[in-house]
Amino acid sequence: MEDKKITMPAVALRGLTILPGMVQHFDISREKSIRAIETAMMGNQKVYLVTQRHPEQETPAVADLYQMGTISQIKQLVKMPGGIIRVMVEGEKRAALLTLFEEGPYLEAEVEEAPMQEEQLTDTVKEAMSRIVKEKLEEFGNANPKAVKDFIGSLLVITDLEQLLTQTANEFPWDFAVKQEMLECDYWSHLYDRIVYYLMRELEILMIKRDYQGKVKEHIDKNQRDYILREELKVIREELGDDSGTEDADGYMEQLEKLSADKETKEKIKKEIQRFKGMPGGSQEANVLRTYIETVLEMPWKKVSRDNQDIIHAKEILEEDHYGLEKVKDRVLEFLAVRALTKKGTSPILCLVGPPGTGKTSIARSVARALGKKYVRISLGGIHDEAEIRGHRKTYVGAMPGRIADAMRQAGVANPLMLLDEIDKVSADYRGDVSSALLEVLDGEQNVKFRDHYLEIPLDLSGVLFIATANNASTIPRPLLDRMEVIEVSSYTENEKFHIAKKYLIPKQLERNGLTEEMLSFSDKALEKIIHNYTREAGVRNLERRIGEICRKAAREFLEKKKKTVHITEGNLQKYLGKEKITFENANEEDEVGIVRGLAWTSVGGDTLQIEVNVMPGDGKLQMTGQMGDVMKESAQIALTYVRSVADRYGVENRYFKEHDLHLHIPEGAVPKDGPSAGITMATAMLSAVTGKKVCASVAMTGEITLRGRVLPIGGLKEKTLAARMAHMKKVLVPDKNRPDMAEISKEITKGMEIVFVKTMDDVVREAFV
Repeated sequence: MEDKKITMPAVALRGLTILPGMVQHFDISREKSIRAIETAMMGNQKVYLVTQRHPEQETPAVADLYQMGTISQIKQLVKMPGGIIRVMVEGEKRAALLTLFEEGPYLEAEVEEAPMQEEQLTDTVKEAMSRIVKEKLEEFGNANPKAVKDFIGSLLVITDLEQLLTQTANEFPWDFAVKQEMLECDYWSHLYDRIVYYLMRELEILMIKRDYQGKVKEHIDKNQRDYILREELKVIREELGDDSGTEDADGYMEQLEKLSADKETKEKIKKEIQRFKGMPGGSQEANVLRTYIETVLEMPWKKVSRDNQDIIHAKEILEEDHYGLEKVKDRVLEFLAVRALTKKGTSPILCLVGPPGTGKTSIARSVARALGKKYVRISLGGIHDEAEIRGHRKTYVGAMPGRIADAMRQAGVANPLMLLDEIDKVSADYRGDVSSALLEVLDGEQNVKFRDHYLEIPLDLSGVLFIATANNASTIPRPLLDRMEVIEVSSYTENEKFHIAKKYLIPKQLERNGLTEEMLSFSDKALEKIIHNYTREAGVRNLERRIGEICRKAAREFLEKKKKTVHITEGNLQKYLGKEKITFENANEEDEVGIVRGLAWTSVGGDTLQIEVNVMPGDGKLQMTGQMGDVMKESAQIALTYVRSVADRYGVENRYFKEHDLHLHIPEGAVPKDGPSAGITMATAMLSAVTGKKVCASVAMTGEITLRGRVLPIGGLKEKTLAARMAHMKKVLVPDKNRPDMAEISKEITKGMEIVFVKTMDDVVREAFV
């Protein structure tokens, strides 16, 4: 076959490919394209149509055009408004682009005809190929019935393979790039392969599209159905006057969107809101659920406040609010230092143990102020129901969250400072053990997911700074005590009380009673006398009451007697407070037999006990009076056993104890006394009474005794030393094992007293006997 090269006008098509045998109309607007069509019309009405590789290009070069195009016959030309020409063409022959002349007023191309090349295909192969194409066309028609009406029906009746392939390529709505690929096929078998491939591809796309459309339709139908049902339900509720539940549920959903919580918590709350939405508004269950939803939405699940990590600021606040209490201040500042270095730090669980009125509760408030934390207080005194801590199941009538969860809700943040007041006074009964419930709260490993029975959602307490207070650590259950860091808040000395009164208590009471420093003033001597003779306590609570009493009486004088100023002195103090309330039993003036001064710890501080022993004829009995507890009675028996075992060393015969009775008495019989620290005092008094040797009146002692005469350590040493100082004792005997405790006591307390450490009763006797 002879190839022919032809030069003719050319038009570059955008997004369109013309195949041989295809009739197509299109619009042209580019100047060069219009000129090319007009030139063709003036000649043989033939034009070369070639497709641009990139439709967006305005002036394509040879490299921007496909190499295979179509020689086409212009059938019709219509001029449209706006300088646009609509052309109808019929593709005639495939032709390859050889050269493109771009310099003239229109594009001119040198092309070479490229007819399909002959192949040796048998009739059987052609029939098979025809059937396969028709099968795919039928499958497509079944999947897309509209296509059958459009063109597939006319294709299925064609019997000639070449005509079938040509018409299928022309009629099927392929993309221009696909049609270009078909135009470039040199053999009928190649064109067959492309057509079958793209038919199968179209079928697969159609099936995927149908699946997606089905799913979308199903989803839309369900949403439409739900919407209609909701609208109907809304109308029904409006008719019944019961549409508040839906409005509330929508409001809860809005709150849930704004809630700062993890995904699991939000999902749980969302389910409860959806349940509530479907309930009749007036039902009891709906009311229970409404309360529950409102509660969980108020909880600060992930909302936290930013701590003030300025250690200097914290130190200033603590010094400003409290006088003394160095241990507590140091521990708080250590916590802050660790938090500042690690940027996280596990919140410690501090337990402040000390007598009433020593400022344990106010310390917690100051720590919260120093750290910039929210402050909440939970009073545990007398709680005996475990549900007070863990909450009640929400199915019960009147159910509510536990005190821990409720305190978190009040604080509004997940990292407040929580004060557990009077933790030593919780109790247990048939409703559960409160201290056991507190174990989970105060365990750093467990409280990350604290379970409140009412909330039913784990509550993270790891960010909470817990501070507990107690008067007596011995009554706190051991497992609970083990989870806390105990800090002793000991009794105040008279000097500390004096400074506290001057710096804090007097200004506070003046403000509370509407007075100023110019109106009412206290002399230092008067203040010292109030502390020494009108109060007897470890803390400063009663001292504050006495100052308040003076303020009230002074306020009355200002109004009744029109006084301008009142000055409280040692001389006029009795006028405002009456006669002295407290008298201290000073050291005895003379050394006596059988009378020894012991030291005791009480809940309101230290005290001295004068233990007396008398010997009388009898048959070896030991009589004890003075409201002594079981521990003290056992100490007395041990002391007597020790005295009998060493009596022969002091010239006392064994039959002496069979012929004499001993009577041990502790004055103030109406006051109960108990404790393990009076052993050496009782043994010294008994030995003095039995041997007739006098005991030094200015000696006080404390310590427990064993059967062999060893002296055991005791507690409350600071309070006891204070009591000895108040009684003007000159020498204090202390167990040798308490030497480290004595090192922590300030020189202000021990000044003027001789502290003697004793290991055995021999040391005690040597120091105590005259």
